[in-house]
Amino acid sequence: PPLLALALDRAVKLTIVGPESALECGIVDRFREAGVPIFGPTKAAAEIETSKSFAKRLMTDAGVPTALAEMHTTVAGARAAVTRFGAPVVVKASGLAAGKGVIVCDTIAEAHSAIADMLEGNRFGTAGAEVLVEEFMEGEEVSMFAITDGHRFVLLPGLQDHKRLLDGDGGPNTGGMGAYTPVSLEFSSAALEVITPVLAAMVAAGRPFTGLLYAGLMLTAHGIRVVEFNCRFGDPETQALMPVLELRPSLLELMRRVATGEGLGDVATFAVESQACVTTVLAAAGYPDAPRSGDAIAIPATESGEFVFHAGTARDGTGRLVTAGGRVLTVSAVGRDLAEAQRRSRALAERVQFDGKQHRTDIGAREIARSVARPSAGAPRD
Repeated sequence: PPLLALALDRAVKLTIVGPESALECGIVDRFREAGVPIFGPTKAAAEIETSKSFAKRLMTDAGVPTALAEMHTTVAGARAAVTRFGAPVVVKASGLAAGKGVIVCDTIAEAHSAIADMLEGNRFGTAGAEVLVEEFMEGEEVSMFAITDGHRFVLLPGLQDHKRLLDGDGGPNTGGMGAYTPVSLEFSSAALEVITPVLAAMVAAGRPFTGLLYAGLMLTAHGIRVVEFNCRFGDPETQALMPVLELRPSLLELMRRVATGEGLGDVATFAVESQACVTTVLAAAGYPDAPRSGDAIAIPATESGEFVFHAGTARDGTGRLVTAGGRVLTVSAVGRDLAEAQRRSRALAERVQFDGKQHRTDIGAREIARSVARPSAGAPRD
């Protein structure tokens, strides 16, 4: 493969995999066979993301808390499951669908339509050839990252992603419209309830997981529940974490130890966030269903603590920067607290210009409201 040939030719010492599609194709397996250090899970281990049905069975067998679900390959079977669960209910494509394969259905009719779209309408191709019908979980989502050598792991600070397209969590699900850190919600028990048993289950299954394990968690009235696993850094969560993450040893050193097989050992690791960061995604007109390409983009000058990350962008024949994907750009801003970071991120998002631009203005709003509601130090408590 060209990438492996390039790595061998340049004597590359570390490769870090970003796209889940490359993991699904087995890039880690090929690099390891050639003795080239690479950070990420094997094709078999990556099934924890690439197959929702595999992940669900793994969690159920390992006793990891998650939503009840049924897997089906026929419309009749899936619709019968919807009847058993009732509405609201969640319909998921089992395979990779670029973050768009999860449909939260408020009515039975919506669920029936989603099932038909996937199984008969081929909406997500082979990714939707099997669907999960899952109970709806109510609560607040948080994202947790763990760097792991398959046995030991290092937790990174928590984040919260915003999946819905519109302010107030309205509109369709997307690949993510923004994220923030830090998160004040309590989910420290997830390390013991989720990460430890999942890693043990992967080893027992003969597919030890190495790399970055991303757990999407729902904090419900009944405790922590796993929504999904990803097997690589999340987008846009990573753009919110990196500007404020202070890690000792460095993140790069931890990834090197995992990639080379050296392992994490007894390394004393701690992560500190001294500031807050809010990330806002700028999406193209028509996203998520039919994003429009070719709109000219104007990016302003940035100040200290402001970052612009490119995603769906390209140069046209005249050299102009234009939209070329659903999620076009991500802007991140750092602040002394979340309110300042949100204000700066929102202002930067508004300064970026292209026709049809879509972005949320409320990333981190719930967390800011919680911080206002919390009594200050020394204040009287009931």
